[in-house]
Amino acid sequence: MAGQRVRTRFAPSPTGYLHVGGLRTALYNYLFAKRMNGDFIIRIEDTDQSRKVEGAQRNLIRTLEWAGIIPDESPEHGGNFGPYVQSERLSIYAGYCRQLLEDRNAYYCFSTPEELEENRQLQLKQGLQPKYNRKWLPEEMGGSMPSSEIRKKMESGEPYVIRMKVPDYVSVWFEDIIRGPIEFDSSTIDDQVLMKSDGFPTYHFASVIDDHLMEFTHIIRGEEWLSSMPKHLLLYEFFGWEPPKFAHLPLLLNPDRSKLSKRQGDVAVEDYIRKGYSSEAIVNFVALLGWNEGEGSEKEVFSMQELIDRFSLERVGKAGAVFNVDKLNWLEKQYIKERPAEKLVRSIKPILLAELENRQTLLSVETITSDEYLTKVIELMRERVGFEHEFVTFSSYFFFEPESYDEEGLKKRWAAETNDLLREFVPQMESLDVFSAENIEAALKEFVAPKGLKAAALIHPLRLLTSGVSFGPSLYHMLEVLGKETVIRRVLHGIEKITVPV
Repeated sequence: MAGQRVRTRFAPSPTGYLHVGGLRTALYNYLFAKRMNGDFIIRIEDTDQSRKVEGAQRNLIRTLEWAGIIPDESPEHGGNFGPYVQSERLSIYAGYCRQLLEDRNAYYCFSTPEELEENRQLQLKQGLQPKYNRKWLPEEMGGSMPSSEIRKKMESGEPYVIRMKVPDYVSVWFEDIIRGPIEFDSSTIDDQVLMKSDGFPTYHFASVIDDHLMEFTHIIRGEEWLSSMPKHLLLYEFFGWEPPKFAHLPLLLNPDRSKLSKRQGDVAVEDYIRKGYSSEAIVNFVALLGWNEGEGSEKEVFSMQELIDRFSLERVGKAGAVFNVDKLNWLEKQYIKERPAEKLVRSIKPILLAELENRQTLLSVETITSDEYLTKVIELMRERVGFEHEFVTFSSYFFFEPESYDEEGLKKRWAAETNDLLREFVPQMESLDVFSAENIEAALKEFVAPKGLKAAALIHPLRLLTSGVSFGPSLYHMLEVLGKETVIRRVLHGIEKITVPV
């Protein structure tokens, strides 16, 4: 394997959505391969046909593409291959299974599900680790079942599986890139099923064969697969193949350090996409779930290329990684702050157009959907929103008339003379030749000073009537973006609705 081009893979089962843990596995494989100028491949492991979900494969690929994780040997990279699909390779697995049978490293098993369960329960009562009792292990392989009985079952067409014969009293050892040396005693290893009664291989069998045939140099996967390592390594030994290098990633944990599960929050990448998270923030966040750049580094915001340039398996920890949504939200805000306005305009325009199909506006549609207007809104609000869609939903007053006014704000900011002050200030705004933030501010201060009032006497009422809420960006800049006609219309309309002090 020395000197061989690095090849990694992500091998999901098409059983539903892409779990965030799956995205991390795919990302780490991708980053490592690209860091080493190697290849990243996708393989669909659909040997368990009972769990296959229609459309899941297409959704997995689409979600990975959204995240910027594009496999090699795919049409996107000029290939004619991937993703590889195991259900299309059944003849390959059958051939290797015959080899194991001929070499007496595997045997036919006719035990029924009822017999297997009865044996399992008996072993549990005896305080033993459940394992197959080798009832059908042939005499010539050290078992007690005569070959004649096996032939009878075969000739009568009885359903069977094919099991691997685990050698007795051997030690299985390997060096994990993340965890160091790990050793297993063969006495703890079950005679696993290699081929099921439906003719499909099990995950363990097909995975080892494909990993060898596809020449993967590194297998990077979740910690939950550690217990399967001895089965896989024995298969490599039976076939005389050199195993790839292995790295088992730490578990993802809830804030209470329990295993990440849907019971405590969203676990599907699609859930976060629907909520409006960007691919940049999700990828950045997932990359930090177990990996860090190293001591002394305080950098937390990484582009995909920066992750590729810095990633190493040696910097992946063994301890479980806590899934902290607050950190994800913080990252999303960092990306919004830094994202070019023209890119944000392209993102939010479709959101606004969809909203305009359901809501009436008194503003010029041509104006509020223009790049110029949207850019002004973006620059005013980018420090305040958490998601791109909030440029429209959280800042709807830039596009639609306020439908109500913040009640707490009215109680706190409205005085007996507020309506009269506003009516008196409207002509001052109308007289402004240039309706700019600077001119609005100067006019307001000149208006209140002779009356012995502070600017706040009008600032808060003006914000409430023009936006409906009592918080937001700089009032003067907000009014400038809205424009003179809109501001005056909303103020006069609001005065009519708020007729008495609250």
